[in-house]
Amino acid sequence: MHHDPRWSHEAALENEAVSASKARRFVSVYLAEHRLSYLADDMRLVASELATNAMNHARTPFTVGLADAGESVLLTVRDGSLALPHEVSASVRDTHGRGLAVVGLLSRDWGVTAGPEVSKVVWASFPRRARW
Repeated sequence: MHHDPRWSHEAALENEAVSASKARRFVSVYLAEHRLSYLADDMRLVASELATNAMNHARTPFTVGLADAGESVLLTVRDGSLALPHEVSASVRDTHGRGLAVVGLLSRDWGVTAGPEVSKVVWASFPRRARW
């Protein structure tokens, strides 16, 4: 079922180390604005993982998005690569390879869709609390 968002926000970020921090700050600001700060810890971590993946693998500027999706909040990262992310089995001593596992553990659902032209969108959804 498709739901038109009541609100959405985007931030275009460069492929530079500080962009993961900017992605986390972007998520915090807009979740607070929409009174959804209870989602901030998990969504900030996922935003950081997806931003880092875009920087390390796509090596292009990327766009972070946040949108109202009805009963959930949708986080997206669009980069300039068609290469699809894939989960790997990281051992205890590995220093990389856990990002998508973290995304899967913290989000309700996640996936990848082809974007316009040469791009892809990695998305993760997070459930809202029930309204009283």
